[in-house]
Amino acid sequence: MQYHLHGFRAGDPETFDPAPGRPAASELPDCLDVLIVGCGPAGLTLAAQLAAFPEISTRIVERKLGPIEKGQADGISCRSMEMFNAFGFADTVKRQGYWVNETTFWKADPQRPEHILRTGRVQDVEDGLSEMPHMILNQARVHDMYLSVMARSPSRLVPDYGLEVVDVTSDPEGGDHPVTVTLKRVAETAERSNTDTAEAFTLRAKYVVGCDGARSGVRRAIGLELKGDFANQAWGVMDVLAVTDFPDIRCKTLIQASGGGNIIIIPREGGYLLRFYVELGALGAGQRLARDEVTVDRLIEAVQRTFRPYDFAVKEVAWWSVYEIGQRLTDRFDDADEESAQLPRIFIAGDACHTHSPKAGQGMNVSMGDAFNLGWKLVSVLTGRSAPELLSTYSEERQAVARDLIDFDREWSRIMSERASADAADTGETPKFQRYFVEHGRYTAGMSVAYKPSVLTGEATWQSLAPGFPIGERLHSAPVIRLADAKPMELGETILADARWRLYAFAPAADQAAEGSAIRSLCDYLASDPASPILRHTSAGSDVDATIDVRVVFPQAAKDIALETMPPLLLPKKGRLGLVDYEKTFRRDDAPGRDIFELRGIDRQEGCLVIVRPDQYVAHVLPLNAYGELARFFAGVLLPANAARTPDSETAAA
Repeated sequence: MQYHLHGFRAGDPETFDPAPGRPAASELPDCLDVLIVGCGPAGLTLAAQLAAFPEISTRIVERKLGPIEKGQADGISCRSMEMFNAFGFADTVKRQGYWVNETTFWKADPQRPEHILRTGRVQDVEDGLSEMPHMILNQARVHDMYLSVMARSPSRLVPDYGLEVVDVTSDPEGGDHPVTVTLKRVAETAERSNTDTAEAFTLRAKYVVGCDGARSGVRRAIGLELKGDFANQAWGVMDVLAVTDFPDIRCKTLIQASGGGNIIIIPREGGYLLRFYVELGALGAGQRLARDEVTVDRLIEAVQRTFRPYDFAVKEVAWWSVYEIGQRLTDRFDDADEESAQLPRIFIAGDACHTHSPKAGQGMNVSMGDAFNLGWKLVSVLTGRSAPELLSTYSEERQAVARDLIDFDREWSRIMSERASADAADTGETPKFQRYFVEHGRYTAGMSVAYKPSVLTGEATWQSLAPGFPIGERLHSAPVIRLADAKPMELGETILADARWRLYAFAPAADQAAEGSAIRSLCDYLASDPASPILRHTSAGSDVDATIDVRVVFPQAAKDIALETMPPLLLPKKGRLGLVDYEKTFRRDDAPGRDIFELRGIDRQEGCLVIVRPDQYVAHVLPLNAYGELARFFAGVLLPANAARTPDSETAAA
C-alpha cells in the first residue's frame, strides 16, 4: 500500500487522519447526503465505500441495538474476496476463515436406503478462475471488518443503532435534500412495540438506500413488493461443535437423502465448528412455519437420521435458527418514475429486493455486489464527477443479476429436492445434482455476472485484442511484476475501493516506451491533448490519477525494459510535496504459466487498452491508438471538471 504522500505519518497506515469537523459519534444531522438503512452486508459494504469520502455526509442506521455476534450467512465467493481485497481485508479473511477446496456429494445407498454413501468428490473452484479462494467466515466477522474500515476512515463513520425507520417520502420539489425520513428510537428491550410510544423525528437526505432485509420498510415506502413464489421452503440452520465418524465432516458436503430432505454441511472457521442447513420441507401458499414446533433437537435428530450409518453427537450448540425462504424479486431497485422521467432518490439493495434459498450460497455475496455497484456511482454523482443519470444504471444492472440468481436458485433447488435414486450406484452415472454443481461452478464463484452494453459497458468490437478480459465481466486478474521494485503481484491488487476508473495499457511486443512508440504516444495524448479524458475530467488541483488511474503492462523481460525510459505520465508527481509515484508500470511475469499476455490472450503485436470500472468490471477494450473512442467513452460517464487540468498541471500543490 502507499502512504506518506502528504508527509511522513507515524502509526498504523491503514488508519486515516480524521476529516475536520467529523466526530465519530455525533447526533444525526437534520440534513445529509446519504442515509443507509440497515447494517447487514449490503449496508456495511456501501457505508465502507462512502466513508472514504468525508466530503459526502453519510450515516447508517440500524434497528438492532448493536452489531450481530454470531449466526446468519457464512459463504464468501471468490468474487466477493476480490472485492474484499479492494477494501483491504481479504488477507484477514484468508487467515481467519475456512478455505473451501473440495465439495463432496452423498445420496441414499440403493441397497440400504436408510444409509448414505458418497457419490462424488470435486474440486470446489476450477483452476485459474480467480486468484482468490472460496471462503467460509461468519457474517459477524465480515461485519467487524467493514466496521473497522469505517472507523479508520477519514469520516470515522459508526452506525447509529437502535433507530427504526418509520417512513420515507420523496418530493421532487424538495430542493437539494428531497427525501424525508421519519425515525423512532427503539427501547433497550428491543421489543418492536416499544417504538409505538417513542417520539418520531425526521431528517432530510439527498439519497436513501434501504438495506433493511426481506421485510424492508424502505421498500414498502416506495411502493415496491417482492414478487415470485407464494410457497416458501422451510429450513433449519445450526452451528455446532460435534463428534462424528462421518468421513467428509471437514469438507463442504451436499447430502440428498432418501426421504427427499437435504442437508448441507459447511465446515466453519477455527477447525472445529460446523454448520448444518437442514431442509424441513415445502410450505403451502400462504402457510407459515410453526416455529414453536421446531426445536434444535429436531434439527439434530434430522442430521442423525440422515447420517446413518455414521454417528453424530452434538457437544455444544453455538447458534441455531429456523426460517422460511422463497424465490422473490422486486420489479426495480429504486423509486425512479419512468413516466415523469424522475431520477431515483431512494434505492434498495440485498434482501430488500431479492430472496432465495441458501443452497446456492449466494445471498450475502449478491447483496454486497449490489452495494459495491451503487457505492461508486453515488460517489461519482455527489462529488460532481458524473451526472445524476448515472444512478439509473444501478437498478438496470443489478435487477438483471438478481433475476439470474432467482432462476439459478429455482432450478438448483428443484434438482436438490428430487428424491435420491440409484443411478450413481447402479450405473456409475454422476448424480444430476453433482453434474449441475460442476457445470455452474462459475456461477457459485460469483463470476457469471456480465453487464450488457450500455453507457458503462462498451460493445465487443475490439474484444479480440484481449479475449481474456470479457467486456461487462469482472477484470480477471493475472500475475505481473512491478517494474520499479520487481515485486510479483496480481494486477487486480491495483484496484482499490476508491471510486476511480482504471485504464490499463498493454504494450506491443517491441514497445519500450521510446519516442514514437504506441505507449509513448498514448501517454503524450493523455497528458497534453485538450481532448484527453484525463485533462477534461480531472480538476486542476487534483493529482493526475484522481479520476482515471493509468497503468501500463509491458510484455518484455526485465532486462529489456527500464523504468527511467518511462514517460512522465507513468512517473507522476503527486501530493503537496510533489513525490513521484513509481507504481504505474509493470512487466510480464517470466515464471512458467504466469505470463499475463498468454493467460488473457492479449494481442502481443497490437497491444490494447482495457478500461475498468471502479467496481472492478471491464467497461471496454480498445486499440492503443483509439483516442477518439476513449475520449467519447469517458465523456459518456464523466462530466467535464469545473476547473480542468491543463498540460502544465503538475501536482495538487504546484
